Amino acid sequence: MREGVAVDGWLFFAVVALLAIGITMVLSTSYLYSQERFADGTYLFRKQLVAVAVGMAALFIAALAPPSLYRRLAYPLLALSLLLLILVLVPGIGLARGEARRWLALAGFTFQPAELAKPSLVLYLACSLAKKGEKVKTFNLGVLPHLIVGAIFSGLVLLESDLGTTLILGLVLFLILFVAGAKFTHLLSVGVMALGLTAISVISADYRLRRLLTFLDPWGHASSSGFQIIQSYIAFGSGELWGRGLGEGRQKLFYLPEAHTDFVFSVIGEELGLVGSLAVLALFGFVIFRGLRLAWRMEEPFGQYLAFGLTTLVGLQAIIHMAVVMGLVPTKGLVLPFISYGGSAMVMNLAVAGMLLNLSRRRKWRCD
Repeated sequence: MREGVAVDGWLFFAVVALLAIGITMVLSTSYLYSQERFADGTYLFRKQLVAVAVGMAALFIAALAPPSLYRRLAYPLLALSLLLLILVLVPGIGLARGEARRWLALAGFTFQPAELAKPSLVLYLACSLAKKGEKVKTFNLGVLPHLIVGAIFSGLVLLESDLGTTLILGLVLFLILFVAGAKFTHLLSVGVMALGLTAISVISADYRLRRLLTFLDPWGHASSSGFQIIQSYIAFGSGELWGRGLGEGRQKLFYLPEAHTDFVFSVIGEELGLVGSLAVLALFGFVIFRGLRLAWRMEEPFGQYLAFGLTTLVGLQAIIHMAVVMGLVPTKGLVLPFISYGGSAMVMNLAVAGMLLNLSRRRKWRCD
């Protein structure tokens, strides 16, 4: 593997390992659900395999694309994401499921525009902040324009009833501005305002307020809103050190809702035990470490901000998902990257991994 040509092999290995665990867990967690709902136990598993195949194609395309392509696509992708986020809110175009309207139907498949919006926002921020240079220290030129764009995207996603993704977008925006050199006083003001808006959004929606109250006392709502997190506790507790064994979990048998998506890490805890859970946590930690290491070693601001933002994007989703299922934060609908069922998330997360691998090719250091 020649210097300047090879990608970060260790990062690629960690992503593939997580992907292998994910494929296995989707089959384990979705079989009975698919059998009950679609009369085909492998229905969701086969759909996930298609998403993985498309995602791997996206990974290789992103990893091999010319570096200049990222800069050229920053603003067009941002505009496309904005258009799709608006279209998904239009009745008759966007698909509604329950209280959420997050999907567009494309050629027989559903797609979540919010998943495209995440890396699009990171790409825009990296490109724009690299151009700003020292101007990022001024509020009007360095913070406000990016805050407006982030607020528009976050607001549209919030209208889809997707508070989890809204928080991810806000945190990524805040952290990239921080590493780009924005003044702490400016960020503090933005953070206080964001906390206030988050509190208003929680209080104004009954189901979000119930989630908060359930987080504070899940056992007081054991038969209603606390049922899901209590079943997650049971899953982790029954897994003990080594787990019940792959495929032997009981909580996925219609006790734990959304076991193949929002609570897949709970099933990992039950079937693979503490050892398996720590292995998954270590793999995500390794991905984050390699991504941040890459950002540190990039020579130009654009590459630094892009590597940091993409790593933060994957890391935050993983950390928040695991924190939710362990009851450390209120319940939110966030998938576990590379592992949970979900075509849109899988394709976009693999594309993000491909972008990180592309950035690693631009450094003249070996994949050690």
